[in-house]
Amino acid sequence: MNFLDDRTTQPHMKLTAIDKALGVSASTGQGKSMEIRKMLKIRQFEMDWTLPSRMDDNPLAWMMEVNGFLMDVRHAPREVQEIAFEKGLIPYIPADREADLARGIA
Repeated sequence: MNFLDDRTTQPHMKLTAIDKALGVSASTGQGKSMEIRKMLKIRQFEMDWTLPSRMDDNPLAWMMEVNGFLMDVRHAPREVQEIAFEKGLIPYIPADREADLARGIA
């Protein structure tokens, strides 16, 4: 969910600017970025590489399989969310996060 080249998000930077700053061509930059993604086992929507400010927008952070069906755990009862959080399956309990944001704690 951190698409650095997406100008609608912050931070934002064109990939060509990154290549130029590193002194490499666009094709070399793409090739090296692929090597880095493979080496670090980074996939799109990877929770560990999602900015905290973008976590709500990462659908994979909230998907759980229950009885063979995928569900967005944000729509599950709080008890289910607490279990998922305790097991490390979700980054936080949504209602708690909303309360923290309302109090200015985040």
